[in-house]
Amino acid sequence: MEPPAYNILQGNPYIDELIVFEKKKFKSLGGFLANYGSFCDKLRQHKYDAALDLQGLFKSAAIAWSSKAALKLGTCNMRELSDKVSRPVIGAHANGHIVERYLDVARALGCRVDKVVFPVEISADDAKLARSYLYVAGCKGDIPYVVLAVGANWPNKRWPVKYFARLSDWIYSRGLLPVIVGGGALDEQLAEDISRLAEIPPVNMVGKTNLKQLAYVMREAKAVVGGDTGPVHLAAGMGTPTVMFMGPTDANRNGPYGQLENAVEVPRECRYCWKRACPKGLDCLAKIMPEMIEEKLARYL
Repeated sequence: MEPPAYNILQGNPYIDELIVFEKKKFKSLGGFLANYGSFCDKLRQHKYDAALDLQGLFKSAAIAWSSKAALKLGTCNMRELSDKVSRPVIGAHANGHIVERYLDVARALGCRVDKVVFPVEISADDAKLARSYLYVAGCKGDIPYVVLAVGANWPNKRWPVKYFARLSDWIYSRGLLPVIVGGGALDEQLAEDISRLAEIPPVNMVGKTNLKQLAYVMREAKAVVGGDTGPVHLAAGMGTPTVMFMGPTDANRNGPYGQLENAVEVPRECRYCWKRACPKGLDCLAKIMPEMIEEKLARYL
């Protein structure tokens, strides 16, 4: 895994070993030459029966190839010539949710899938720290809260800040606390903009937690709202009611797993374009009004 994912996988009882791939070190030719040998040595400490390339990109294909595994399998949507390294598995869910497409690869190995579980091991220390961070940020007592995940890597996956502000005020009006989560300078700016526009500033937890502490915050929430981005999928994996607004990607493939009824897709004919930025210059998600999200949330509050 790349370094940001290390924390969420650490301590998982179903994983024997974690191997970190520091992508930044491989971006230049000099970096590649300096680090490739030692990475391969680490990768080849064991003789693998199989390598499963679930990402299906040149980067993941290179790692699968370097592992020297006897069997190399990939998903149904391999890109960047990764299908030349790993055999794509065209399973029963090739047109379904991405989680099921991944599981089709496990099924191709002969594994049974009776129940889908996302195991995240949250230690007592992480839970205690997460609760203390919530308390310091403004979540005092036993007042229930709703998490707002405001950021996303793609600009057209971000909901307008003025809508988040209106939703935050609506959550307050229902007797709950809105809690903003995220990380990085952009999310900090989004949180500031939302706080400025809201009648009452929401609780700001941006940059306060690691991934496991964030998982605890998500798990204890009444609901989570956000776009098609990692923290929101984490919330769905934790079993928390998750409302996801979607524009450039579609719910059938990328919606909140296990609760696709909570996906709110933008009412535009050009949705599902899979573009990182709108080629028409539109604010993609601006047509998803706060009332549409409130309607989905109301059943859980």
